[in-house]
Amino acid sequence: MGITSALVLFAVIWSMTFLIVLPIRVKTQGDLGKIVPGTHAGAPEVHNLKKKAWITTAISLVLWAVITFIILFEVITVRDLDWFNRGAPAVPVSGTDG
Repeated sequence: MGITSALVLFAVIWSMTFLIVLPIRVKTQGDLGKIVPGTHAGAPEVHNLKKKAWITTAISLVLWAVITFIILFEVITVRDLDWFNRGAPAVPVSGTDG
């Protein structure tokens, strides 16, 4: 895995984790009883984005390290996921050209 693919993997994991962490412990205008005219009652009043971004980064680093370990050390390969034998057969690597 190259540096670019490692960064892309981290960005994808971070984004997905952020979408999961975002709605946790949100206090809406409806919950607090302070609905601003023209807004929805479900609009967030207290969202703690900075704290959630740091939590997301910590969780993402752990997940990224585990997934990177699995990819680099080939704990799980594409062949392990080929349950219906649809992939091409593995070609043995030989040391001679012919």
